[in-house]
Amino acid sequence: MTDLTEKLRSVPAVSDLRALRETIWFNDQVTTAERGLLHTGLTREEAEDAEARLRRFAPLIAAAFPETAESGGIIESDMVLLPAMQARLAQRAPLPGRLWLKKDSHLPVSGSIKARGGIYEVLAHAEKLALEAGLITPADDYSQLLSPAHRQFFSQHKIAVGSTGNLGLSIGIMSARLGFHVTVHMSVDARQWKKALLRRRGAHVIEYEQDYGVAVEQGRKAAESDPDCFFIDDENSRTLFLGYAVAGLRLPEQLKEKGITVDASHPLFVYLPCGVGGGPGGVAFGLKLAFGDNVHCFFAEPTHSPCMLLGMSTGLHDGIAVQDIGIDNKTAADGLAVGRASGFVGRAMAQLIDGCYTLSDRTLFTLLAMLDETEGIQLEPSALAGMQGPQRIAASPAYLAQQGITPQQLQQATQLVWATGGGMVPADEMQRYLAKASC
Repeated sequence: MTDLTEKLRSVPAVSDLRALRETIWFNDQVTTAERGLLHTGLTREEAEDAEARLRRFAPLIAAAFPETAESGGIIESDMVLLPAMQARLAQRAPLPGRLWLKKDSHLPVSGSIKARGGIYEVLAHAEKLALEAGLITPADDYSQLLSPAHRQFFSQHKIAVGSTGNLGLSIGIMSARLGFHVTVHMSVDARQWKKALLRRRGAHVIEYEQDYGVAVEQGRKAAESDPDCFFIDDENSRTLFLGYAVAGLRLPEQLKEKGITVDASHPLFVYLPCGVGGGPGGVAFGLKLAFGDNVHCFFAEPTHSPCMLLGMSTGLHDGIAVQDIGIDNKTAADGLAVGRASGFVGRAMAQLIDGCYTLSDRTLFTLLAMLDETEGIQLEPSALAGMQGPQRIAASPAYLAQQGITPQQLQQATQLVWATGGGMVPADEMQRYLAKASC
């Protein structure tokens, strides 16, 4: 018996993953926010620096993308209550607390959560180049970087990324708008409309017949052979991670505006769809900075692509892929079609994430249709992954007892489903999603 076989046998969740059963895993390594944050190797100051950089770039974003003018160039999403959806879900199983949706699915510019980290890393790279060249100072109006002269400067530089779709959209759109030569290496899972949109916006798209891992590997190799090319690495980028973390820092003000209290008696539960891990990991890091032990974060994945649950539950992180246990990594949730999780994210968040759970494509489509029927909100399949979280938690008394969460506290909880994509899905594509749900 190999060491890997022995390791896998010791983790009860693995048998459920292999059988493609919907399952939940609770992290017995989770600790206090203070200890867990220290373990990440990242700091509050770094996240606040990311927020400050986004504010410096706000005039540029407002000028480049008119849809952000009303917000002054701040890319942020609304948060909406889902009473009708909660009532429909509660017909099947208890759903205590109040159900909310964080609409990163409708973020401006690229219509997904990737508008946070992806756009941020492009801007951070552009700032670095411009400062080093003496083209700007941090006190300047950064909108000047959109001038023909500055675009000519950026055109001497290249950016590359590997993506299943949404990260490529955010990086491709922002990079091309500044004048960079940008190449997006896209996996077989990426939707054709996303590839077409990128090409219309001026990005070069290279398509692969393999999954996300191959697209990233090929993108990385191409960049390594070109000294003028900057590769944005979704698997290992601290910069991307910190861009996502800004979302967590901003949430307290948004909750205050909604009249929502978060404390020990009124816990916050957040459910984050997870692919390679950078987006949900970064948001969860920011949430822990903002709310400490009063927020509980869960990652949600498709049954056919449970890379983060597999990596974290075994402690092997990026040392194991779903294919290693016989799972095909084929899912309609294209944004989550990742076979090997980010080792950086898995290790950084090992003491902060309460757990992970999986759900089938069929469940995703059922939830997609249900949200459309009850609330008139349309999301792409991957963005529905968080929607089942509140009921999974309510049905887990051992976890709640271990966390010291009483039934009364659960009734007073805010249940926040983080919607990650769907705002730019073409109408005909959305109709196909809805048709699958009715099959």
